[in-house]
Amino acid sequence: MIKYDVIVVGAGLSGAVMAERLASVGNKRVLVIEQREHIAGNCFDYKNEHGILVHKYGPHLFHTNKEDVWQYLNQFTQWTLYEHEVLSCVDGQLVPLPFNLNTLDALFVKEQAAEIESLLVQEYGAGNKVAILTLREHANPALKSLANLVYNKFFVNYTVKQWGVTPEQISPAVTARVPVVISRDNRYFHDKYQGIPSEGYSKMVEAMLDHPNIELKLNADATKLIKLDVNNSTVIFNTEVFNGQLIFTGMIDQLFDFDNGELPYRSLQFKHQTLKQEWFQSGATVNYPNEHAYTRITEFKHILPCKTPFTTIVKEYPQDFDRFDSNKNVPYYPVFTEHNQQCHQRYANRLRSFKNVIALGRLADYQYYNMDDAVGNALSIFTSLR
Repeated sequence: MIKYDVIVVGAGLSGAVMAERLASVGNKRVLVIEQREHIAGNCFDYKNEHGILVHKYGPHLFHTNKEDVWQYLNQFTQWTLYEHEVLSCVDGQLVPLPFNLNTLDALFVKEQAAEIESLLVQEYGAGNKVAILTLREHANPALKSLANLVYNKFFVNYTVKQWGVTPEQISPAVTARVPVVISRDNRYFHDKYQGIPSEGYSKMVEAMLDHPNIELKLNADATKLIKLDVNNSTVIFNTEVFNGQLIFTGMIDQLFDFDNGELPYRSLQFKHQTLKQEWFQSGATVNYPNEHAYTRITEFKHILPCKTPFTTIVKEYPQDFDRFDSNKNVPYYPVFTEHNQQCHQRYANRLRSFKNVIALGRLADYQYYNMDDAVGNALSIFTSLR
């Protein structure tokens, strides 16, 4: 006899929001199944032996303009104000990213920087952003030259490393999003709310799942417990038909045992180091677009400060995803090609015949979501169920 009204697959943000809402507002009995040994998905963090809050899967910086998301999460955590700034290593110099007027001053002699700044303000207005694709097409040779510098020094090699493509394969649609910012604001994000959960993301998610109606099962492969009966459009849980709600936040192709082909992802390898020195670098994140196999280094004490003579950093190495390789089997970024989107859509269409199954989240939707997008999307889906 199945004792649950709802089964949630995945204890990341999308799954945790759905589990919490269905348990606390819907009064449903919820089972959360998580394949990892911990909750909180890729925003999982922990304090190491020196009291440094380490983000296991790379830096996660919360920012949002969504009032409902901010108010919802405030039920489960206090926040420490944090506004992220990124530096990029270009020709041996650390300069602000995105490229802005401070970056311009650092890379050009004073008179030339002033001339280019004047042109940018005249053409596009102070405080605005302009895409490098637009600048590259400008008739003014100084602006065109600036766009080429931003493209070649800041963007192209970083993208080649991140996505494992050649420069020729980079879509103009991606290039178009790379901005030059006509201001001296070095912040990477400009949302109304920015911060880090004061006790970490893991503690926040733990509070979300701390409800008498929620049972959590870690180290459990849901695809071994749950099967889709495609002939009868039913869900089988532990060999029994499950008529409750299945909330699935994993890879949608895995739910169908990859019978329509695998959806490709890019993965990452994280190499953490704890060093016996107070600081390693001058800011939280430094990008390395043009040298090294890694793309960036993050130093966690800049994000949530603590007093210790040690510091912990992480280097990020992009790589292809391989579900059979334990060093490469964490999917991070969907590979957005038309073929892959069509393949995902075929899986999504098939899932519609299962009336009690809802797929959501970064993996199930084959989308890149910021954390506030994941929370907001889950809140919206829960509202639609009521």
